[in-house]
Amino acid sequence: MPREIEPSRSDRPLDRAELDDDPIVQFHQWFEQAAAVNPMPEAMCIATVDEDGLPDARMVLLKGADHEGFRFFTNQEGVKASQIEVNPAAALVFNWVELDRQVRIRGPVERLGEEESDAYYASRGRGSQIGAWASPQSRPLGDPRSELDELTVQAEKRFEEVEPIPRPPHWGGYLIRPVQIEFWQGRRARLHDRFRYLPEGDGWVITRLAP
Repeated sequence: MPREIEPSRSDRPLDRAELDDDPIVQFHQWFEQAAAVNPMPEAMCIATVDEDGLPDARMVLLKGADHEGFRFFTNQEGVKASQIEVNPAAALVFNWVELDRQVRIRGPVERLGEEESDAYYASRGRGSQIGAWASPQSRPLGDPRSELDELTVQAEKRFEEVEPIPRPPHWGGYLIRPVQIEFWQGRRARLHDRFRYLPEGDGWVITRLAP
């Protein structure tokens, strides 16, 4: 049997008194601390479930978090979008290894409105805008990637003299409305500190969980 290796832990405690009563405020506090040491603190794993009940997961980028929820943008004809259509709920995980912290979020998912999707698309670089038109996300492609390259060339030619490039009708944003948020702080011997927020009335109930 291979020897189990205990990862290095700072053993920094996390006490209830340190946590804000509002999990969104708490999330932004941790996010800012992660941004100081992590090159991509907005990277998050999003898990969805398909029509057969099989879970799926992939990394996406957070593009906003407030009291409405957590936002991301994607091709709305891809696999994760089709899974959201069938089962409109998701789980998110942020893993900031430099701080030995995780944040876990669960909740229903809904599409963002046209105006918000338009605004974010307009803020993207031109190359990313072209890519949104060119890529038939999650669909099989020939190998090597000449087919994708040709689709990109076609999109570039299509919008060569167009400014600004319009948002593709199949591309937009989603909002995960949290019904559960957990803050996890690593500790030695895997005796981690975990606190779960659940909504109650106009506020949240905070409970310490066993590791």
